[in-house]
Amino acid sequence: MYYIVPCMYPMYSSVPMTDSRNGQHPMYYPASPMMNSSPDWGRLPDKTEERQIPLRDYGGAPYVVDIEDAAEQNRAFRTALWTGDYLQVTLMSIRPGESIGLERHPQTDQFLRIEDGDGLVRMGRTRENLNFERRIVEDDAIMVPAGYWHNIINTGREPLKLYSIYAPPEHPFGTIHRTKAEAMAAAQ
Repeated sequence: MYYIVPCMYPMYSSVPMTDSRNGQHPMYYPASPMMNSSPDWGRLPDKTEERQIPLRDYGGAPYVVDIEDAAEQNRAFRTALWTGDYLQVTLMSIRPGESIGLERHPQTDQFLRIEDGDGLVRMGRTRENLNFERRIVEDDAIMVPAGYWHNIINTGREPLKLYSIYAPPEHPFGTIHRTKAEAMAAAQ
């Protein structure tokens, strides 16, 4: 098969080639800019354009998303965006004064990235001794080792927007918790 991959110049095409070490896999070669005469072909969207991203679980299939836009657009407490066999991406929106809630994932490492807002993260090996505490702001990344108790508190005046990566997945495919109360009830 021959595929054209739309992107900015130079354009690339995917042509299956044989590699003696790995068997067949796609190789990318520069393609002629004259392959398609449409003026918008290969055009990247302008970051100022308002785009609505349908927020649902796209797991099990290849997927590309502007994660910052998706996180900022999310209004639910928790929305599973992609659930695979070994990894899950969720979006979260924490209201001012609220928190994720003290939790622990015994077999799951977690990565969180703050996209908008500010708050506080607390972690520790026991729920009674959360001896790790840091202020968090936009663009901060938080790594939570499996088995650590942790909580994120929104200390700002606007919703705290973030995304979380769990490895392996923590929530069922398609999870959407519109509120923290809904998430707490589902955990019971």
